[in-house]
Amino acid sequence: MPQPTSLTSERPLRPGGTGGDPARRRWLGVIVISLGVSMIIVDATIVGVLLPQMVADLRMSTGQAEWVTSVYALVFAALLIPFGRAGDVVGRRRMFLLGVAVFTLASLAVAAAGDGSALIAARAAQGVGASMVMPAALATLNAQFTGRDRAHAFGVWGALLSGMAALGPLVGGALATGGGWRWAFWINLPAGVVLIAAAVALLPETREAAGRALRKEIDWPGAALSALALGALVCGLIEGPFYGWWTATRDLSVAGLSPVPVVLGLGTVLLAALVAVERARAAAGRPVMLDLSLFTIPNFRNGNLASALINVGELGLVFVLPLFLLGVHGTSPVQISLAILPLAVGAFLSGGYAGKLARKRGAHRVVQIGMVLEVAAVLGLGLTITATTGGLGIAPWMLVYGFGLGLTSAQLTNVSLADVPPARAGQASGTQSTARQVGAALGIALIGTVFATGLGRTMADRLEHTDLPAERRAALVHELRDSAGTSARDLHRAPGTETAARAADQSLAAAARGGVLTTAAILAFGLVLSLRLRPGRTDVQDREESKA
Repeated sequence: MPQPTSLTSERPLRPGGTGGDPARRRWLGVIVISLGVSMIIVDATIVGVLLPQMVADLRMSTGQAEWVTSVYALVFAALLIPFGRAGDVVGRRRMFLLGVAVFTLASLAVAAAGDGSALIAARAAQGVGASMVMPAALATLNAQFTGRDRAHAFGVWGALLSGMAALGPLVGGALATGGGWRWAFWINLPAGVVLIAAAVALLPETREAAGRALRKEIDWPGAALSALALGALVCGLIEGPFYGWWTATRDLSVAGLSPVPVVLGLGTVLLAALVAVERARAAAGRPVMLDLSLFTIPNFRNGNLASALINVGELGLVFVLPLFLLGVHGTSPVQISLAILPLAVGAFLSGGYAGKLARKRGAHRVVQIGMVLEVAAVLGLGLTITATTGGLGIAPWMLVYGFGLGLTSAQLTNVSLADVPPARAGQASGTQSTARQVGAALGIALIGTVFATGLGRTMADRLEHTDLPAERRAALVHELRDSAGTSARDLHRAPGTETAARAADQSLAAAARGGVLTTAAILAFGLVLSLRLRPGRTDVQDREESKA
């Protein structure tokens, strides 16, 4: 298989063992890359299963619970483009190895966290490691495979990621039930060591041919602006329900004005500054972190927007549904895993099939079919969820959603990068992965905000006509909203609180329904964008070779 001329190999393949057959070695490398990315994806989704236990153990607020999930995606998104560029320059395998090491050490810090603040900081460190791994993995995969092997390689990638996503939360839930949520992160130590050894043995080193000449000029202003802009936007969305969207509801205020609109406005200004700085640097011929010219490629532009919206849906659902199940039913981590598991099972079943279907119908058609299934499943779930809905009621919808997600995920990456020149693969894959993580961070913030706001509003409405004193009603609303719904279990256990417990269950159902229907609307917009995707250059080649 010829390598792109813009890439250079730092170390030749070593003969003997698995390295004696370059083709076999290359496919084993796909497995290593996929498992490395699986580890960081599993830790993004497993937190949804473990979050209720974390909240109860460390006595976290709803805002802290959102930060535990979103700070990972936020740091991940902010650093993907810089580390994607760094991988192009210093070597993608080197960046992959460093990322796995950082992620593993950060996982140990998560497992050892003693309070919510320490947990949030450790999750941010995990995001740093993840942002090194993802673009290096995608760029290596994009560089090594062309022609008909490309769709197959992305199919293997998608199937392995989906399979690990299915197994990970289940294993994590079992570990959390048996020994506490911390064991779900301790297990990353042996996994990280094995991955590092396998990557050293099997992955080739690739980098941009002109990388050494560009090492001295890195776009630090672009990196700083992207991190600050995304941080401000996510912070504003997460803290809005607690500090007030305009008028301050807490002590932190200026002349009665909440800090939230100020932070959101600052984020918007920083985002505009990022675009201006990157355009100026590109016009001057200087390296940029965000190559805006990539967005002139239609499939890359539409694919990135669709990726962001898909991750809004996936991470939003995984955040809301476990909190709903725990609050209403007191569900354990294993039972929550079993309720969410059909999502990953569906993705696993369709992920491998997606590559074959892409060669027949085109990757863009596979993405569109997957999006239709996602929208239908999430809309069906939103219309049917009630206070009596348990894991079995959620599972069928999650299976259909997962099947659509498996069709969409791997092939959307394929079609988004298909027309990107190989020399810009690292930056393009970093940008594409950034779009996903921006969607994840904003999705958790947005859906979490809908959930928290609905929780407080509905609980207040349900208690308004009861004989409870006003102060007690206000305290119950505050506890339910600030505990992310977990205080509902205390109401079920305490004597004489049956009315408040029923109101809490109904509030949790209404809040979850609002979050799920909001997710359906966002995914519907993603479906509209996916209809604008067209067969890419490599997609056309794959189909021609398949017919031949």
